[in-house]
Amino acid sequence: MTATPPTPGDGAKSPASRLPLEDVLQTSTNGVAATGVQTTANARAKQGVGGQAPRDASEELPRESPGLTVAVRSPVIEVDRYTKAYDRTLAVEGLSFEVKPGEVLGLLGRNGAGKTTTLRALAGIVTPTRGRLRIAGHDLTAEPLAAKSRLAYIPDEPRLFEALTVWEHLEFTALTYRVTEFAPRAEALLRKFDLLEKRESLVQELSRGMRQKVAICCAYLHAPVAILFDEPLTGLDPRGIRTLKESIRERADEGAAVMVSSHLLSLIEDLCTHLLILERGERRYFGPVDHARVQFAGDSGSGSLEDVFFEATEGGSRTSDDTTVLMRREPS
Repeated sequence: MTATPPTPGDGAKSPASRLPLEDVLQTSTNGVAATGVQTTANARAKQGVGGQAPRDASEELPRESPGLTVAVRSPVIEVDRYTKAYDRTLAVEGLSFEVKPGEVLGLLGRNGAGKTTTLRALAGIVTPTRGRLRIAGHDLTAEPLAAKSRLAYIPDEPRLFEALTVWEHLEFTALTYRVTEFAPRAEALLRKFDLLEKRESLVQELSRGMRQKVAICCAYLHAPVAILFDEPLTGLDPRGIRTLKESIRERADEGAAVMVSSHLLSLIEDLCTHLLILERGERRYFGPVDHARVQFAGDSGSGSLEDVFFEATEGGSRTSDDTTVLMRREPS
């Protein structure tokens, strides 16, 4: 059965959206949930999160949302010598870092530095060429479902189901992650992000900013312990921006590990406790924001994040007490 979208502006509902939810989902072959779960309709039983089949066919998602149950100071996100190559192009080389509970890591770099490649690898969408990635202690290669069930990924262009309503997206997310009694939590998220009035609207009827809010609500629904944002402010109005920043701080306070990739240095400055700066796929700095200011902007530590960024990516080679080595890659 093929869903027929309504004519723009006529307010009609898609016939597919009036079918039972599972029937609608069974007609979707390329759906990508807002949390980074790429799945077909019956993915809840057989297909892995991120569009990949489990390594072991007997592996299943937990019946209940895992919640924020990670040990207090054990790293939630661990990346060990991650390398990704596309044919002859080396996108990321030997990258190592970690994010602990309560930390918000700002991911900075110029276009093509490897930021999105790194986030997509942590979401289980991109397979590493070498290295190891762990989420809440679970190896993304050896235990993909256990790892992915504890994370949320909000890409810069979330792909939603055009034939589903806002509420049906939340219902589908709850089914995917085995979140029981999800309705009160879902309603609270819609209220926080000013989406209650759009609860029964098809996402194809929503503005770009509202679609972004739907993606964020779906991402938060199963209480992930690792949250990955790629340019999260795209399309948001000033109220939406404030709400998002508040929500990130709240989840970090609750013990989640958060990564935010953005070219908006003001956002990174407002939110982040730590920085990871990439240049041509290599790490130029990893450590606390305050240490970066001292290292790159003078002993006073009063320089702007812009000063830090340009000194880190263009200022030459130096060694950091934060186990960071700045190296310029020689032309091949």
